[in-house]
Amino acid sequence: MAAGFFALALFLYLGLELPNASPSSAMAAEGVEVTYGSVIKLMHEKTKFRLHSHDVPYGSGSGQQSVTGFQGVDDSNSYWVVKPVPDTSAKQGDAITHGTVLRLQHMRSRKWLHSHLHASPISGNLEVSCFGSDQDSDTGDHWRLEIEGSGKTWKQDQKVRFKHVDTQGYLHSHDKKYTRIAGGQQEVCGVREKRADNVWLAGEGVYLPVNSSK
Repeated sequence: MAAGFFALALFLYLGLELPNASPSSAMAAEGVEVTYGSVIKLMHEKTKFRLHSHDVPYGSGSGQQSVTGFQGVDDSNSYWVVKPVPDTSAKQGDAITHGTVLRLQHMRSRKWLHSHLHASPISGNLEVSCFGSDQDSDTGDHWRLEIEGSGKTWKQDQKVRFKHVDTQGYLHSHDKKYTRIAGGQQEVCGVREKRADNVWLAGEGVYLPVNSSK
């Protein structure tokens, strides 16, 4: 519960608009819709590490802000805001369907989950980084949501994949860990094959209720 209240505090601190419904009830629920504007952690299904970023640049490749898998739960650097891509009619509180292209903004740094053709540091797959700002975002920040099973809209605790639009690489992690700059944290990278290691679940966070307006 502490992680949920910390997420809410960050949410309010950043001035994001909350709807009239109580976000605390959404935090406690299971299987609720993941909507635009929700602030969530993404858990790697196989290893249970959370998608994470902090102000440490890669020492190779792009030199951009690194993205890793973090084992702990209560860490502010593991929160992401679910955002639509620019030039769409999507708005805060809208549900997100299978096949939708979206963006994930790192709560603390305001940078976007990004990928490109640089090699990842450990495995040599596609590098995944954090890049840009509120006003600086490009197609390297675009990810296509793939929902596992028969579900049509993204829900908490539902198995999903994220396919990078530019490189066609799936957001991926594995048990390969850093020893120095992010000791004990897992590598996060992109791979073009659909594997068990590129399945994620929406975990802790603030889930905004579905927008009921037409």
